[in-house]
Amino acid sequence: MSRQGSLVVADDASSKVPYLQAYGNIKKALERIAKATVPPKFTQDFLATTLDMPGGGARPVIKFLKRAGFLSSDGTPSDLYKQFRNPSLRGAASAQALRNAYSELYVANEYIHDASDKDLKGLILQVTGLEEDSKLVPAMVQSFNALKDYADFAGETVLPPIPRPDSEEVVGDYEAIETRAPLAGAGASLRLGYTINLNLPATNDISVFHAIFKSLRENLL
Repeated sequence: MSRQGSLVVADDASSKVPYLQAYGNIKKALERIAKATVPPKFTQDFLATTLDMPGGGARPVIKFLKRAGFLSSDGTPSDLYKQFRNPSLRGAASAQALRNAYSELYVANEYIHDASDKDLKGLILQVTGLEEDSKLVPAMVQSFNALKDYADFAGETVLPPIPRPDSEEVVGDYEAIETRAPLAGAGASLRLGYTINLNLPATNDISVFHAIFKSLRENLL
């Protein structure tokens, strides 16, 4: 089995489930990430100095954060990293990070975050092929739980912000509205169609839109 620090990175079965032997460093790092400024690159120096986590035992945290999607391959903090620092998005960001880091488990059970430790252990054994008494399994269970403690799967999905329009107005295109009028002396009906193009003001006040469409119904339709 090949490892770097205490995070499994080899191609063997246990590499399917990332873990830290010092799994308490996962929670410690996340707590401090939430309070610290976002660095241009998340380096060992940043981990040791800004997050006050020096020493070889903390270094595997960086690889774990990359596996979770908080960091890119070169250590640049991702949007998920920044969303985690937002208290209102932290739960959803952590849920996505958990799915990223433990994708092999989620392929087998998409609700593994709701499982007991006993069932989680069983799935880890199933996915990795490890022996039941392997010393790696408890570290895998606790590493999973350290990240899960922040996750909120009932919260809203983390989405990129919706860009605001560059112009001051939003143009609304509406499909043609059909009406009928009697055709004199023909006993038939004349089918007229027209299209209404509205320039709607850029406002969050829903009453403005209610007033506009009320006026349309009363005066045009």
